Amino acid sequence: MKSILFMAALSSSIVIVLIILFLFKEGSGLMGQRPLAFGQVIVAHPSTGIRRLEPAQIRGISEGRITDAGEVGGTPGPIRVLTYNSLDSLNAARAESVGADSAMATAMSAADSAASERLLDVVAVTPRAIASVFDDELTDSPRASEVTNVDVTRVNPFNFLFGKWWYPTAEPAPQLGILSLIIGSLVVTLGAILVALPLGLAGAIYLSEVAHPAIRAVMKPAIEILAGIPSVVFGFFGLVVLVPFIQRSFHLNVGETALAGIIMLAIMSLPTVISISEDALNAVPGSYREASLALGATRWQTITKIVVPAGLSGVTAAAMLGVGRAVGETMTVLMVTGNAAQIPHSLLVPVRTLTATIAAELGEAPQGGIHYEALFAIGIVLFVITFVINLIADLVNARYRRAD
Repeated sequence: MKSILFMAALSSSIVIVLIILFLFKEGSGLMGQRPLAFGQVIVAHPSTGIRRLEPAQIRGISEGRITDAGEVGGTPGPIRVLTYNSLDSLNAARAESVGADSAMATAMSAADSAASERLLDVVAVTPRAIASVFDDELTDSPRASEVTNVDVTRVNPFNFLFGKWWYPTAEPAPQLGILSLIIGSLVVTLGAILVALPLGLAGAIYLSEVAHPAIRAVMKPAIEILAGIPSVVFGFFGLVVLVPFIQRSFHLNVGETALAGIIMLAIMSLPTVISISEDALNAVPGSYREASLALGATRWQTITKIVVPAGLSGVTAAAMLGVGRAVGETMTVLMVTGNAAQIPHSLLVPVRTLTATIAAELGEAPQGGIHYEALFAIGIVLFVITFVINLIADLVNARYRRAD
């Protein structure tokens, strides 16, 4: 029997370690990469003076919000953005101009024809031009030395954790900042605990100290059953009932907001908080209550001054488990929070959480690509957050045990 128990514990530990190693293996490869679409490089005409760009700057240039090279550290002057569509237009114009003269068309050299297929060659002869080209053009084109191969800021832990924008599929340079996702997760999680903890503790006190045994015998199993309801069911309830109610109450365009996520996660955390807190309060020796009442304390004073402080370690564990449930929740927040990757300025705007991002995007991310690795890196962040929460819970419980 001892050997069987040892093998069960060992196999469980090995599986957990392998999962963690797999997570870090897939996610850590993101660091140090250039956030560019697969097989793409940024090249510029030397007249721009551009040597290095941030992904946000590349996006601004491609969308026309940045039109002067001086804004991105280059030589002041207009930027001319070229694309492969520009190349197609140029080739079409050339074909139209030489089509009427067959002798001119015949005289077109093979080298000139090959050059017409390379965007890099057009950038090399176009002052103030910048473009995203295929990296094989750097080796195939004889004009590669005439353009500047623009360096793109590589992904590092700082710009990954504190970058404000999450555009993993942006062309040609994805933006992989998850600050908005972290803040969205924290807002929803902390808000849910601020709602669930006082309500859950009140419910636990009622069941443990006030409720008639017959009422407790019905309510306690009912609350524990709530903990087993699938999260997608809570999500449907929130989407059909809570979201329209918030939209009508606050006159919003959409009801999928951080507030909806907070309320739903609070409801989902309540069974855990109530059940564990109630068990902790029941574990307080009855002699504590009897001694307090014998000294003249009222029943309410006994509950608030004796019972709750004595069971505070269990209440703290309940709070931490509630936080863990809220942090790791995926389906409900995916359905009711609106999934907008933005830093929220109030509780009445859509947000996106770390877990919802992984669930929504992993199926669409090409395996082995930078988007795929970024999602696994988010998984590492979630693992660290959960680990820290559990570590804090263990430290708090150990402190209370020593105090006892």
